[in-house]
Amino acid sequence: MNAPDACDAPGASSASSTRADGPGFAPVRVLPAGPHALLVELADGEHAEAFHAELLRRRERGELPAVREIVPAARTVLLDGIHAGIHAGAGERSPGERASGARERFARDLASWRVEPPRREGREPVEIPVVYDGPDLDEVGALWGVPAGEVAALHSRTAFRVAFCGFAPGFGYLTGLPERLHVPRRTTPRTRVPAGAVALAGPYTGVYPRPSPGGWQIVGRMPDPGALWDPARDPAALLVPGTPVRFVAVGAGDGGAGALPAPRADDVPAGRARAGDSPAGDSPVGA
Repeated sequence: MNAPDACDAPGASSASSTRADGPGFAPVRVLPAGPHALLVELADGEHAEAFHAELLRRRERGELPAVREIVPAARTVLLDGIHAGIHAGAGERSPGERASGARERFARDLASWRVEPPRREGREPVEIPVVYDGPDLDEVGALWGVPAGEVAALHSRTAFRVAFCGFAPGFGYLTGLPERLHVPRRTTPRTRVPAGAVALAGPYTGVYPRPSPGGWQIVGRMPDPGALWDPARDPAALLVPGTPVRFVAVGAGDGGAGALPAPRADDVPAGRARAGDSPAGDSPVGA
């Protein structure tokens, strides 16, 4: 999902965007998004991941004003509910003036941040069993310049990481494939992709947690996708932002044997899955 321009952001007519450029760090653009939210536009996915991690670190240290939700996406981070706990400035009398003034000050502060590259902590990866027999295996092999039989080896040797979540509950956007292995979405999306389908589009790999329409290139299937989303578990999603992931090739008769470690509650960054990506849209981010 591409970040909106300033004129497209809800509430942007009453407040301008804030951006910062300078040596040593990528430009940051902060846009109003409704009366109590800000949308931070970053240079790329790595910058967004680093900015999201910095927000979580500062909140954990008590250095961030009260923010109800922090939601990472492909090249943006949404901060919602920022009106609470931000002090009013001089001369701001009405609640609306206080909220607007607080948001603008916070936007200027965010735009001035210098964020270090994302830290790759040594967490054990979640291992996802995959039967590599997808209907787009031949096409992906042709795009990669390898026989279809080598797609599984290349994909399963890659170290992945969940960049952000969205599209459907439990759907994680995994990065890690080198640019030469990026593939386009299908020209014609499928009206139904089965649960457990392992698919590629652009720089991302994803595993469909439930049946839905979709336009990504399907290379395989997770035999038992129920672990991806379990409302009775805390957290419900197996793949949360920052989670390292490894795909393990299994045979069709293996039944997906192998334990998937349940996510820990303290692994989950505050925020919700972002569900605004259209499965049939033109963006490479929609599934």
